[in-house]
Amino acid sequence: MQKRTRILSFLLFACGVFSGLLLTHSQANAQNGIPEGYVAKNMQAVGYLEMEPPFKLAIQEVEGRWYLYTGHLWAHGWSIIDVTEPTAPKLLKFVEGPENTWTIQMEVEDGKMITALQNQAERWGGNPDQPFEEGFLTWDLSDPANPKRLSHYRTGGTGVHRLGYYGGPYVHISARGLQDYRSGIYEIVDWEKNAVVGRWWVPGQREGEPPESANLHGPSYVVGNLAYLPFGGAGMVILDISDVSQPKLVSRLDFSPPFNDNITVHSVLPLPERELAVVTSEAIRPGCDEALNHASIVEIADPAKPRLLSLFPLPVPPPGSPYGDFCEKGGRFGPHNLNYHRHSRFVENNETRVYVTYFNAGLRVYDISNPRIPREVAYFIPPNPVKRYGPQPADTLVLQTEDVLVDKRGFIYISNKNQGLWILRLSGG
Repeated sequence: MQKRTRILSFLLFACGVFSGLLLTHSQANAQNGIPEGYVAKNMQAVGYLEMEPPFKLAIQEVEGRWYLYTGHLWAHGWSIIDVTEPTAPKLLKFVEGPENTWTIQMEVEDGKMITALQNQAERWGGNPDQPFEEGFLTWDLSDPANPKRLSHYRTGGTGVHRLGYYGGPYVHISARGLQDYRSGIYEIVDWEKNAVVGRWWVPGQREGEPPESANLHGPSYVVGNLAYLPFGGAGMVILDISDVSQPKLVSRLDFSPPFNDNITVHSVLPLPERELAVVTSEAIRPGCDEALNHASIVEIADPAKPRLLSLFPLPVPPPGSPYGDFCEKGGRFGPHNLNYHRHSRFVENNETRVYVTYFNAGLRVYDISNPRIPREVAYFIPPNPVKRYGPQPADTLVLQTEDVLVDKRGFIYISNKNQGLWILRLSGG
């Protein structure tokens, strides 16, 4: 009897300690302004900044201070955030952009910031009867908190969706709405001369050619003389750009059918040291009302003959979830963005770890040590938002994780359609 009493007393004491730990964690979150209700595996939230929802993310370190730069889905402009202390991020400045214009995409490299401008579609809050700006702006970041505008390149169409910038004079863009072309094509632009120096499109994109479901999402990821292009329904394209004025096709790998034929290839991230590329599509329709999306690994040992090696496993809802699969949750479910900026010396460059945002399934982290068997090793699912900032997702106000960036210190930044900035870190196994 005394033994049972001692055991019961110990269990009650242990429960009290555990409850105290939970309370301390909750209090710490409250002190750091971290919203409660997230679900995570091998990952923890370390900071949160309540702000107009950011979208694309880029980062640099200058004289010991870390500056995060963001585009926006619903606001017109760009934000600069001091994340030197990730538990206490500080919004330093909002740079106003043009009205009725998407300012979602941007890059930071070589002391420059390149920001895309695109006609904001009506379903994203734009007004088709109002003027807009298009193309991209180049900014000098000599003063990292006060960008100085250097130039404005205009495509002559509806603007630039996504772009890649790897230093020097060339910006690699997806140019949309050009005369004589049905969809987005690849342009290499010299920002210093404010002129196109090279152009390539999939046969069938130009008026007068038999039409094909091709639309460059971008960015074009450049490694050496090769550019890796995500060309939507036309798959993954590899070009030789040793002569930027004459890009030449090296290979093309189709993914549709069987996968979603809309943005079948949204991103291509080459891992040249391992002769691999990570390829993702983009989920588009709410409730999975489309063909399956994918996150894949492709072998590029011979760029002229890329071949599919494996598919990432689909995310599974955490135990106790009120839905049997993420398609039931509402909004989009499927892959979107990667930790893409591995060309930057300020970003984690890990050849065996891949970070993928998955809309209503949050952020997923995969170990690809064995490229034929990708394994999910961590995830972070923020709570559903409580405030609607914009018209998407149209079906219900639900979590939609958009972009991810991981700095070389190991801090992970994610953006969402209707939430502020989350700062995370891997933990556990």
